[in-house]
Amino acid sequence: MQPTELRELLTVDGLRLLDSLPAFDQKADVVQQVARLRKEGHSPSLVAAVLTQARLRAKGRSKFGDFADRMLFTEAGLEQATRLPVASTHAGRFRRAGLRRIADLGCGIGGDALALAALDLGVVAVDRDEVTAAIATYNLAPWPAAEVRLGAAEEADLDGVDGVFLDPARRTEGHSSTRRLQDPADWSPALDTAFAFAERLPTGVKLGPGVDRELLPSDAECQWISVDRSVVEVGVWFGALARPGIRRAALVLGAHGPAELTAAGDSDDVEVGDLDEYVYEPDGGVIRARLIGDLARLIGARTISRDIAYLSGPTAVATPFAQCFRVVETFPLDEKRLRQELKKRGIGRVEIKKRGVDIDPAAFRKRLQLSGANEATLILTRVAGHHTALLCERVQPA
Repeated sequence: MQPTELRELLTVDGLRLLDSLPAFDQKADVVQQVARLRKEGHSPSLVAAVLTQARLRAKGRSKFGDFADRMLFTEAGLEQATRLPVASTHAGRFRRAGLRRIADLGCGIGGDALALAALDLGVVAVDRDEVTAAIATYNLAPWPAAEVRLGAAEEADLDGVDGVFLDPARRTEGHSSTRRLQDPADWSPALDTAFAFAERLPTGVKLGPGVDRELLPSDAECQWISVDRSVVEVGVWFGALARPGIRRAALVLGAHGPAELTAAGDSDDVEVGDLDEYVYEPDGGVIRARLIGDLARLIGARTISRDIAYLSGPTAVATPFAQCFRVVETFPLDEKRLRQELKKRGIGRVEIKKRGVDIDPAAFRKRLQLSGANEATLILTRVAGHHTALLCERVQPA
């Protein structure tokens, strides 16, 4: 979005037109919509802007729920924004730590600042991009205690601030097509600069979940968060924002509500054991936090092979930290044999999971030539060091 387009959108007529549009329908005829709006006398740039915002608002509901219906977005800003349930966990940390005025440096479209303001915390939201800062200003307008400033995180005035939150930009600048920056020194602010704020104030830094663990400070609490079994971030917390005695945490958010495993450090592994009746796939947050050993002890399970993140046990235990499967049959990982066995059982749909084997699940599924009305889960992995296929069914323990 260009500044001129945003200025036209941020008028009484522009916002009224946006709010008057029907719910976005991906199948609707866009040409007809454009023609209708142009016939009503609206400029081409405003028509493009409101239709883009209608589409982004519909897309934004997955992150912001009903709040999305009154927010503005850029394509890149929405993609990089924190989901509201996750932003709420960030905000809760600041409130529990007794911090009252927070600087959100690199605020983007204002997702985390919105969650902070909703808890009646004062917010100074800073972003270096003019369009993004303007959109954050609009999104935070309902909260008088939230202030948006245009500027670089490194140069932000922290006078009167008692806590800092940063989400370093890890992609190239822009509002739509951007590319990922691999070197932490190229992030905005650079990772070392972000961590350095902790020398002055209690600080939280949001990073991608796959960040090199060697970059994570040993004196901080690192919490990996997954939402509906997708790992979305690792939060690095310093000072009063870090919980005493906790250096590793896996927070799992889903229909079951929040559930968390915590530890003073990476957990010790459990021994490799025989494949039992049930197999567990740990949540990605548990795997990233390296708390698989603690989970195994919690559910009475063992690993099935060294360095493989599947667990196995004799009973089906209900846990939010793993998915459970009953092992129906085991086979050598032989494509021809599997094709025959699945055909014999009338299995026409398979969910394929894999760890420790070099297989493309989509291509492998196609080569299986599936047919039949039944369905199953196929886990391709190593058991006691041997490549093995586990024919399984999903289990929902009571």
